Amino acid sequence: MLKGKIAIVTGGARGIGAGIARCLADEGAKVALIDVDGSEAEATAEGLGPDAIGLTADASSDDDVIAATERAVERFGGLDIFVNNAGGGRPDRIATLGGFGNPFTRITSDGWDEALATNLRTTFAGSKAAIPHLKQRGGGSIVNIASIAGLTAMPATPAYAAAKAGVVSLTRSLALELAPDAIRVNAICPGFLWTRAWEMLATMMKMNVPAFADLTPREIFLDHVKRNVPLGVEQTPEDVGALTAFLSSDGGANITGQAITIDGGITLRAS
Repeated sequence: MLKGKIAIVTGGARGIGAGIARCLADEGAKVALIDVDGSEAEATAEGLGPDAIGLTADASSDDDVIAATERAVERFGGLDIFVNNAGGGRPDRIATLGGFGNPFTRITSDGWDEALATNLRTTFAGSKAAIPHLKQRGGGSIVNIASIAGLTAMPATPAYAAAKAGVVSLTRSLALELAPDAIRVNAICPGFLWTRAWEMLATMMKMNVPAFADLTPREIFLDHVKRNVPLGVEQTPEDVGALTAFLSSDGGANITGQAITIDGGITLRAS
């Protein structure tokens, strides 16, 4: 499906990013993984085979992402697919980035700025780096990893939710701007995935909620999934990767400007 295509995935060392990279590689793409943890990105790339590389870069830094993108283009000969995946929540810093009880009044200016840098500026920087190379190829695909938090009210994590809503809005604006250049831009909004952020959050719940005291963090997460996901199953990095691959293939050639949920029906209850 993607044979001969060249892709870059930010935040590709682990989690959702690694899952996306695996799916793209499995479909025949050459893949560059950009991550602030360069050694882990290299290790993940090694597991994908000779047509994958890991590169060190801060995805929120214009200069870093431009330099890493140019290295990938030089190595593989061009760019067809750019995935803005870098980002995430920080439940280990609930007092500054949101939390429980009365979260908005607990967010500091630094916490707010960090949430937007981690989850929105990364999409800005990545897109800026990618667009000239995609235009040079005569078109391509940008896939932005947003969240259901950007589509529904999220009083527990307002800074993160605002940033992801910004990703959805930017996706739509770029889709219109870049359509004449045959560059398609879409967003994927995942639901509940077992990530390091969820593990930290579940650990905090175990410590602070008596009903969860005898459960492991993983069991707490699965209980949350069972009670809140209509299909009753968790979402996976491979779910996101499979959709990313489709949107970047000829099969997705007429899809642009969309924010597509992979959430087992969670947002149906909020619509």
